[in-house]
Amino acid sequence: MLGHLKDFLIGPPLPTHQLHGKKLNKIRALAAFSPDALSSIAYANQEIYLGLLIAGSAGLAMAWPIGLAIIIVLTLVAVSYYQTIHAYPSGGGSYIVARSNLGTFPGLVAAAALMIDYVLTAAVSLTAGVDAIASAIPMIWPHRVTAALLLLGLITLINLRGLRETGTVMSIPVYLFLITYISMLVYGLFVLGREGPGVLEISAPVASQPLTMFLLLHAFATGCTALTGI
Repeated sequence: MLGHLKDFLIGPPLPTHQLHGKKLNKIRALAAFSPDALSSIAYANQEIYLGLLIAGSAGLAMAWPIGLAIIIVLTLVAVSYYQTIHAYPSGGGSYIVARSNLGTFPGLVAAAALMIDYVLTAAVSLTAGVDAIASAIPMIWPHRVTAALLLLGLITLINLRGLRETGTVMSIPVYLFLITYISMLVYGLFVLGREGPGVLEISAPVASQPLTMFLLLHAFATGCTALTGI
């Protein structure tokens, strides 16, 4: 009974000789491997603004420089990955790269940090996603934790079924996100060109705290959630 239930939920074990026929095409691969990075850039901007909001217009004016600083960090990470791919063409994760260059203990530290990052990515992504859904559907607001746990269980189940199934299921929300996100950016640029930049002194709330270096560092740290999925 349990065996049939397991096969129904996650599918039967895949024989090794069938692995070649289960490879992902580019459309499914993008959907399977990109959600972490895409979700990170989606909520990182919000975290920067929330961190600076208490300093009023003076704080919000620093969102752009902080965003540029995070883009520089992201660029360094991207260049590092590019070098890693060429140096380890058969696969080079954090543990393998750190162990081969720095030793076993640094490799274990890198592996532990990566495992913690996986947990943080799931937690922050699901929290931000459920908050966004609850803001559109207020009746979900009191049940945010339950909704996040249900989504986590669903995502876990989908991943246990295999990469092809993951890519197929995730392609719908991933490409829907890309369409809506890019459309939002295009519309924002259109409004910017038509009306010009807004005046922060008018739209920003009254400052409840002064703009300090600690506040800027806090906003930078929360904005670096853009790195979690990447």
